[in-house]
Amino acid sequence: MAQQTTPLGRAAAPPPIPIQEPRPFWASWRFVALAVLGLTAYVIGWRMTDISIVDLVTNLPKARHIVVQLLTPNFLNPEMTVQEDAISIVMASRDFTPPVPERQPKPGPQVQLSSRVVTSGETIQVSGTGWPTNADGVISYNDNPIATATTNAEGAFSESVTMPTTDARGVQFINVKFAAPVVGPLGFQKYTWSEAARISFVAIIETIFLALMGTTFSVIVAAPLSFLGARNIMSGSKSTETVYYATRSFFNILRSIETLIVVVIMAVIVGIGSFAGVLAIAIHGIGALGKLYSEAIEGIDNGPIEAVRATGANNLQMVMYAVLPQVVPAFVSFTFYRWDINVRMATVIGLVGGGGIGFILIQFMNLLLWRQAAVALWMIVAVVMAMDYASSYVRHKLV
Repeated sequence: MAQQTTPLGRAAAPPPIPIQEPRPFWASWRFVALAVLGLTAYVIGWRMTDISIVDLVTNLPKARHIVVQLLTPNFLNPEMTVQEDAISIVMASRDFTPPVPERQPKPGPQVQLSSRVVTSGETIQVSGTGWPTNADGVISYNDNPIATATTNAEGAFSESVTMPTTDARGVQFINVKFAAPVVGPLGFQKYTWSEAARISFVAIIETIFLALMGTTFSVIVAAPLSFLGARNIMSGSKSTETVYYATRSFFNILRSIETLIVVVIMAVIVGIGSFAGVLAIAIHGIGALGKLYSEAIEGIDNGPIEAVRATGANNLQMVMYAVLPQVVPAFVSFTFYRWDINVRMATVIGLVGGGGIGFILIQFMNLLLWRQAAVALWMIVAVVMAMDYASSYVRHKLV
């Protein structure tokens, strides 16, 4: 084949070799196999977990009242003043009418009856004056509510009341009670902390210290053991490597047992309460912190260790002067991070008898007191957020 030349007599360049385009990754059989395997896993998982979007959409409106109550926690209650008065009546029969007791005059709100001699099932008029204005009240017969009433702008009311059907005869009592909000000096209604807020506040403080004590105990045990679980510290001989593997296995065992399981066991041993929660957090924290501390030690610079060993220092001196200065900042950071986790964990273990606010929360939820439960939930949120910012600030300053 003759060589092609240009008009100037030079040899022409050979034609370019076509570049073969790489196959897209989705065209390979491996991708297809993985896609089929993943799709199969999701289909099986969807069926085994009974996921039903229809049930979710259908039942979601039923939870509307719960959501509304959780968003309106019962932190405050209006401060109320209660006034009451009682008047005697005579339950008569066809053949017996006992005398009507005289009523002694007294200051304050008064109750009047259209008749003080009544029979079972009779309707009478109950009225009164001198009561708080625009207040709601309850009319009771022998401490059993039988009607409600509302006062007008002058503090008066009048209600028709049907006496209950009863076999009681003789002197009985009609009691009227009104509750009105207390107004402060500036004309604003006074409020006081609700019972749920007071109980939850004490419980959240207990939760914070529960997490603090559990974290402290886990640090006391995990910090020295972490040096035995660091490969760079325990290398060099069969015996030290055996100690290393035993320590890491110990950490893994404690870390793998869920805290809820531990607190149930501790509740059986020491009883339901905060002490069981402290022990559960401490036991699980030993495994978690031990692993973090050991990995921090394994990540240090070996230069200071070799320099200290070159001076003839023993293992204890090597740890004191070459290892600790490098790992203390990491230890502090991990400890505060773990305390943050333990505060959240303490709220959960309280649900199964570990004390703290979790125990209060589950009581409110069991009684369907959602607004009271919302108080505990929002306190947990506030404390977790405050702990997060505080621990972040401390780590920034110390690390």
